Amino acid sequence: MPHSSLKLIPGVDVNRTPALNEAAISFSNLIRFVPDRQGLGLVQKLGGWTRYYQNAIESIIRCLWAWEDTNANSYLAVGAEASLSVISGTTTKNRRIITPRKRIDNVAVDVNTVSGTNVVTINDTGSNITNYDFVYISTQISVGGLILFGIYQCFSIGANSFNIYTYDVLGNPVLATATVTNGGDVAVFDTVLDSPFVTATLANHGYVVGDTFPVLVSTTVGGIPIFGNYIVQTVPTVDTFTFATNYLATSNDTGAMNGGDARYEFYAGVGPVPAGSGYGVGGYGVGGYGSGSGIAPNINTITASDWTLDNWGEILIACPLGGGIFQWSPTAGNSVLTLIPQAPIVNQGIVVAMPQRQIIAWGSTFTGIPDPLLIRWCDVNNFNVWLGTVTNQAGSYRIPKGSRIVECIQGPQQTLVWTDLGLWAMQYIGFPDVYGFSEIGTGCGLIGRKAATSLGGAVYWMGQSQFYRLANGGVEPVSCPIWDVVFQDLDTDNLDRIRVAPNSRFGEIAWYFPTKGNGGEPSHYIKYNIFLNQWDYGTLSRTAWINESVLGPPIGAGKLPGSALDYVIQHETSPDAVNADGNPVAINASFETGYFVISEADLKMFVDQVWPDMKWGYYGGTQNANVNLTFYVADYPGQTPLTYGPYVMTQNTTFITPRFRGRLVSIKMDSNDIGTFWRIGNMRYRSQPDGKF
Repeated sequence: MPHSSLKLIPGVDVNRTPALNEAAISFSNLIRFVPDRQGLGLVQKLGGWTRYYQNAIESIIRCLWAWEDTNANSYLAVGAEASLSVISGTTTKNRRIITPRKRIDNVAVDVNTVSGTNVVTINDTGSNITNYDFVYISTQISVGGLILFGIYQCFSIGANSFNIYTYDVLGNPVLATATVTNGGDVAVFDTVLDSPFVTATLANHGYVVGDTFPVLVSTTVGGIPIFGNYIVQTVPTVDTFTFATNYLATSNDTGAMNGGDARYEFYAGVGPVPAGSGYGVGGYGVGGYGSGSGIAPNINTITASDWTLDNWGEILIACPLGGGIFQWSPTAGNSVLTLIPQAPIVNQGIVVAMPQRQIIAWGSTFTGIPDPLLIRWCDVNNFNVWLGTVTNQAGSYRIPKGSRIVECIQGPQQTLVWTDLGLWAMQYIGFPDVYGFSEIGTGCGLIGRKAATSLGGAVYWMGQSQFYRLANGGVEPVSCPIWDVVFQDLDTDNLDRIRVAPNSRFGEIAWYFPTKGNGGEPSHYIKYNIFLNQWDYGTLSRTAWINESVLGPPIGAGKLPGSALDYVIQHETSPDAVNADGNPVAINASFETGYFVISEADLKMFVDQVWPDMKWGYYGGTQNANVNLTFYVADYPGQTPLTYGPYVMTQNTTFITPRFRGRLVSIKMDSNDIGTFWRIGNMRYRSQPDGKF
């Protein structure tokens, strides 16, 4: 009887039917392809993983970042929904929680000023402010000829009061024009029936026609919800101005912002951090620092549905989604992340641009109201300067197309900016414009916040209905033969939870994504091999990922068997998976082919022997893998196939005898043993014609 080779076409294709996908793979799970010198992709079991840190993290991990300090100590930042922590150490790993802290007080306005000085005393019973704290005043307060609004450093004068200092954006003191004790007011709004116009009363407001008036605390007056940025329409007096809304008032009414109360948002700090500068007159406070290292009580940790992380030399830079920008130095002894007070208070994310080193913030703000298309950046090598002048390189730019910036990453020689519609290049050009912006791709917007990466000198990302690559030829689509797997089952309500997972060791990029009806968290993956231009897919959950780094092989985050909590997991470190106790568990690696047509399908064929040929273990290691081989045999594509097997194969198996008869056959290979590795070789089978019916 003649025998033939069983050579598989590399890659997985589910867009084709099994009969059309002849001699190729139609199903996969936890496998990968490695190239050989003949250009084939050899199928092997996926590398396993171990716990990087032995204990669970208390909430879902959304972001990871690895970096090294100036003493060559390595760190891993772990951004979870309820905390941000740092793991350090080599053999014994220690975790310290450095989550930034914040408290919001809504209290009656009670402010003191002294004419001719820029010292302002704020009375807030039980505030217990320290000299390291900052206050963000989000309700404009008019007092003593000043408008208090923005971020100020606090200077404690007791458990119930603290001082701030008023400066303009250029650092010049702004002096009170009157002495006031226990005074101050927030804006009061007046509406007129059936009119969209609102009159605001705010003494010595300083606005002129065309200015932007931000309302950061939602207030409803006369049936009109007032929140956001408004353009000043008229300025009848120094104490009043008008602005238009998108609503018609349902009554003549009067109401104060935030019910007449001030809103103070306190950010706890520990250790010396640079002073701040504000939005405008009476902006961010500046001044010297006191002593001590305590944290004010009753200040809560900041929670975030996502984080973006980067490092500025040895300093960790962190931005909770929709929040400010924070810093932490591993050598300064700070116990928590501290706010960078000069930076925008609201951002969708950050990245540190190289080589000139600037923090790039997107979805940022000038007023406290987020602008989804606004990019702001700090001065070169100075994240304490964000206001652009002729003497620095801080600045801003608003992307003119799209509805929001989805993500920015540092790509080769440029920062790349994705909107929901397209891709922009942000290239450093120096003075006076600092950055040049150009649209380099349209109709190729990013699907989620963390769905783009750079690998092998090119940039890859997942779009709304296609995958794309940016290389020397510009933006181009990447054909995806497993398109059905992701886009037909994608949970479109949770696109920002998609996580891209590059693995430079194997030239692979995976996208972990949530599927319909599966809780909104990533549960499946698709994987692209940039060397072979081939795809595979499978079932595995990862909620965060970083590529190979100073910490070694790639690190991910996800749940482990035996626990409902998240763990930090290092990949390519074991032939097995791991459970919550740290014990190895089997990787259920498998693949299934489309149909083979043994003899052009005009005759049935009889197969009586199959000769396995595989790598049964790692090079130089024990060759002890057990691999199951199953055959599915049919005469016509639509038939339910007959199953033969599974047959267990080891290195000692010379041949198996399935003895099946049919026109079409597909094979499945799988394994579920512990401590083993396998890679397919040149399997052969023996067959002969066996009639037409």
